[in-house]
Amino acid sequence: MKLAVLDVGSNTINLQIVNAHHGAPPVSSNGFKTELRLTEYLDEKNCISELGIRGLVKGIKQAIKETRALSADEILAFATSAIREATNSSDVIEIINRETSIDLQVLSGVEEARFTFLAARRWCGWSAGDLLVIDIGGGSLEIARGSHEEPSYLNSFLLGAGRLTRDFLAGDPYTSKSLNELGAHVQAELKPLDAISGEPLMKLAVGTSKTLRTLGKISKSYFPQYGLNLALSALEEIVQKISSMTNQERLELPGISPSRAPQIVAGAIVAFEVMKKLNIAEIQICPWALREGIVLQRLDWLQN
Repeated sequence: MKLAVLDVGSNTINLQIVNAHHGAPPVSSNGFKTELRLTEYLDEKNCISELGIRGLVKGIKQAIKETRALSADEILAFATSAIREATNSSDVIEIINRETSIDLQVLSGVEEARFTFLAARRWCGWSAGDLLVIDIGGGSLEIARGSHEEPSYLNSFLLGAGRLTRDFLAGDPYTSKSLNELGAHVQAELKPLDAISGEPLMKLAVGTSKTLRTLGKISKSYFPQYGLNLALSALEEIVQKISSMTNQERLELPGISPSRAPQIVAGAIVAFEVMKKLNIAEIQICPWALREGIVLQRLDWLQN
């Protein structure tokens, strides 16, 4: 069957047409993306502005138009952190669903972590054993761990790269004061990871987000011996390098888009602090993430 997966995230409205069959890997055939950077449309009360809502409706309508042109069998539409955490979230969803005639579902942070873990588990296979999955989005960080398809640990933190950049980082290049404040904030917010930081080391740690994939490309340019994997020692040096750069200088790094250049520093700091907290020496990059997890779960439900 042909599924249209509509991901309304903190940075983009991302549509993927996926050819999916139970027992086979989901394969993306077409895509459509609108960059919105929704965290920039939040006011001091954390409400999404009228301009932001209009941008959401416009981008989703265009995505639906693309979906119909490609004759998708079903639309799986979901929203993540930026809409979930907005104080006017219910009003925003009501407007979107009324104006676009879809059923946009808001995922909780725990649901994000669970779906992403499912995708990583299916990609890595049972031989991966005890698996830790890290996903750094624009609005939140999700972490899951377990030895089965249902993780034994799930958590979501308001530590997305876009959110932290907006709330903490100032200057170009960023000031030492703002970087130090950000680092201290991330360390404090990660305290709940104490619940698993003392456990035996997991067999495999993977990263699934665009932030981590981009950091993998940057790492490969500086430390080719690791390939696209992220080593803690390499990431520590990368944080120091990119924190001292201007946005224009970061644009020259591999895989960096204009929208990603300001945010990659915050994303790198979050990745480094998580790895340090959990004593992770190296992260492998997994190409499957939240969207694939949702498709796989939908196929499982249809099969049952």
